[in-house]
Amino acid sequence: MIYADHNATAPMRPEAREAMLSALDLGATNPSSVHTKGRAARGVVETARMQVGGAIGSRAADVIFTGGGTESDALAVQGVVDALDGRCTLIVSAIEHEAIAKSAAHSGAPVQTAYVTAAGIVDLEDLRTRMANWDSEAHGTPVLCLMLANNETGIIQPVAEAAAIVRDAGGLTICDAVQALGKIPVNVGLLGVDYLSVSAHKIGGPQGVGALWHRAGAPLKAILYGGGQERSLRSGTENVAGIAGFGAAVEAAVRDLPKYAALAKYRDAMEARLKAEGDVVVIGEDSPRLAGTSNFARAGFRAETQVMALDLAGICVSAGSACSSGKVKRSLVLMAMGASDALAESAIRTSFGWNSEPADFDGVANAWLEAARRTVLKEKV
Repeated sequence: MIYADHNATAPMRPEAREAMLSALDLGATNPSSVHTKGRAARGVVETARMQVGGAIGSRAADVIFTGGGTESDALAVQGVVDALDGRCTLIVSAIEHEAIAKSAAHSGAPVQTAYVTAAGIVDLEDLRTRMANWDSEAHGTPVLCLMLANNETGIIQPVAEAAAIVRDAGGLTICDAVQALGKIPVNVGLLGVDYLSVSAHKIGGPQGVGALWHRAGAPLKAILYGGGQERSLRSGTENVAGIAGFGAAVEAAVRDLPKYAALAKYRDAMEARLKAEGDVVVIGEDSPRLAGTSNFARAGFRAETQVMALDLAGICVSAGSACSSGKVKRSLVLMAMGASDALAESAIRTSFGWNSEPADFDGVANAWLEAARRTVLKEKV
């Protein structure tokens, strides 16, 4: 089997598994307990906090562990709205993950859309004009929500430039870096953002663990209440083994950044072959992209048919985002980029990662071309 769905969940790295087993060997213990076993568990959590902080260029103290990327996004969005007493407007990019978009929609704050160009990149000129004319009395603090790398297309956003524009207008920036962590360098200081969310299972760590970094002094209130863990910003007993796996995975992912970057040449070769032999359109090919992500389409060849055909050939891929309860639907990201209905309904995403081999790219191309050939033959009958 060829696993080409790393953007959905990456296979667990051996380093993460080893760290989790070591944490589990501590036995059932609470890291908030003051006895010896509790202090040992606390040590595991704080080591991982340093590992995650080091991976994003931050202090460990500014990292809050959560139950995953979606919760981190929700904490950032709702936590900011609550901290500002609703006196803000959320400016959500048209290509944001639903974890951000739906949190914004349910936050109670007004929401505006930050549009993207046909290249899939946020329209900085539109944002600059909007901020130059921002009426704080009418709209409150502007809060930009802009992901660092898109989960469907792999297109990397100019977050640092966008955040600077918003900051000059007295605003804040929330950055979903779930797909970017471990694939490109991520540094919160260089990005100039105020909040940044990450997740373990996208980089070869366990599912159900994430983190939110927030700039010291940036407004934020808890959305879960209880025992006051994670500096009272995310109550609930920490998932010690999961957090240990996250820390080990992020260290390994940062170490392997050059290896991940090298995947681009195999992806580009795969795309060139699919274009030449399969008449596909590669989404965002002229934009900066994650090295292991390829989103392509051939109008009329439905995404659902492609996913099923490749699955039968032993290849795992996704149609758009893999976070929609298994549903295959038209890509809203591609629609935001101005793609036609036919193209948006025909796009699939292949995503490769830490354990991918050069032969995997050839295998995907071979299987897709064979599936396309069979479809064309069936249409002619």
